[in-house]
Amino acid sequence: MVREGDYRSVRQHAWRNMMIVACLWSLLLYTLISAFVQPATALATETNNSMTETAQGSTDGQSTPSTGDNFLGLQVFSAFLIEAETGQVLYEYNADQPWEPASMVKMMTEYLVLEAIAQGKFDWDSIVVISKKADATGGSGQLLAEGHKYRVRDLFNQMSIFSANDASVALAEYVAGTEELFVDMMNEKAREFGLSEYAHFSNATGLPNELYGDFAPNTSGTNQMTARDAAKIAQRLLKDHPEILEFSSKPQEYRREGDTSTELMDNWNRMLESWIPIGNLWAKMYAYEGMDGLKTGHTNSAGYNFTGTAVRNGLRLISVVMRAENEDMRFGETRKLLDYGFNNFERRTVISAKTEMEELPSVKIKRGKSLEVPLVTQSGLELIMKKEETNDVLEITAEPVDEEQLVAPIKQGDVLGTLTVKYGKDVVHTINLVAAEDVEKAGWLTLFFRAIGNFFKDIWNSILNIF
Repeated sequence: MVREGDYRSVRQHAWRNMMIVACLWSLLLYTLISAFVQPATALATETNNSMTETAQGSTDGQSTPSTGDNFLGLQVFSAFLIEAETGQVLYEYNADQPWEPASMVKMMTEYLVLEAIAQGKFDWDSIVVISKKADATGGSGQLLAEGHKYRVRDLFNQMSIFSANDASVALAEYVAGTEELFVDMMNEKAREFGLSEYAHFSNATGLPNELYGDFAPNTSGTNQMTARDAAKIAQRLLKDHPEILEFSSKPQEYRREGDTSTELMDNWNRMLESWIPIGNLWAKMYAYEGMDGLKTGHTNSAGYNFTGTAVRNGLRLISVVMRAENEDMRFGETRKLLDYGFNNFERRTVISAKTEMEELPSVKIKRGKSLEVPLVTQSGLELIMKKEETNDVLEITAEPVDEEQLVAPIKQGDVLGTLTVKYGKDVVHTINLVAAEDVEKAGWLTLFFRAIGNFFKDIWNSILNIF
């Protein structure tokens, strides 16, 4: 005979079992729904650039001017040294203080002429008729006469080798119609390059407007830029128009190229390596191994300026010095700057392409036949590092993409993470981490049994946690 208390106990036990079963089925149903009904997610797509760089110490202008420690003891107003390809800063002193660049302005004139040629607006053999204004332009040059005709190539030689002001005006007028319109193009290009707020062009030559006389361009302000600005222009010139080196590396050229009956022009860059075979005084005093450009500048008010570039063992550097006291010091301080760069820095591969990184070797994938996919670097990374430094000075971190992007199917090469490499306080690079292999989407049966397995695994783990 079942007593009333025993009956009540049995009924409560049955009710509790029913509730447990209901809860279990509810959890199972929820798990299955979660496995099959997930929001559609866009696959991780490859970005246009596999590696981007931000560098506070790059040639970009800065809102807060930097001074830098003049530990080389350079006797100049400002100095700047960068690696040409990356723009990585190797040395800076007063690099963000504006100064009168003098004929270094012609680097921008060279850029715009080369750009017009690249755009097919004219070619090297196009004929330029010399205007009265170009004829009257003083300062360096003064080889042209009104009405005479020259090839663009001859005028470019005169501008880049002999720093000819008259040839610069003639080319500016040929490109834009007037020097004033050309100056507008120069200032527009300065903004495009991201030069500092101080950077400004008032003519195509670097000669102060008041020295033009009756033909002074009707423009505002004066020519000025920072050492960082000069390096930025030089870097763009070398990257976008490397043919500039064909001209800037010549130690000498005739007024009309190859015509020995015309004047022989000497390059104002006395540090060119190409002076060595000539064996003159400059070869003995100034010639520098690997030097092949780029532009000198001098006026009484500006002092002696120089933007140089040299390459050794595949490493190209760009140097800038502004307001040296004389020509000896201009080239002597440049030598110190370049020696420091070549003697202390090297190009080094710190990350290889298609390499697994221990910081994030793989990521977990939802709804795939595989539960995870290995990652490799999409591209490699080279840094300009001090020779005595090891790679241990690098700070390397990695992060996966958002979880909703880690859903099958995954294609080999899909971007699934980011590797960040920091060198010092100023240089930061990011490299994409990509799927090393395909991951197909799992079928419904696989997902069903996986969901059941995960469910009971979670239950078992919960039971273990009780004890």
